[in-house]
Amino acid sequence: LPGMVASATPLPVIGVPVPLARLDGMDSLLSIVQMPAGVPVATVSIGGARNAGLLAVRILGSADAALRARMQRFQEDLEQMVLDKDEALRNRLLGK
Repeated sequence: LPGMVASATPLPVIGVPVPLARLDGMDSLLSIVQMPAGVPVATVSIGGARNAGLLAVRILGSADAALRARMQRFQEDLEQMVLDKDEALRNRLLGK
């Protein structure tokens, strides 16, 4: 479906491969990434709807400074969350 949409619009299209019972989404992934020249589809990981949304925000943020700033803050918050989790894990492992 993303390929059909991409062939009909000049706008960016983001494909999200859907994990199904058989092949665990590989069939969906391959159908999205094997588009012919001239029909680009940005593709995220299987089941990667969250990253698709974040990619869309980055695309829109290229023309919207406020949105770009919010995305930057979101990324900084993610980085801080990782640092906090790392510190908590180290403290737990070291018995602090």
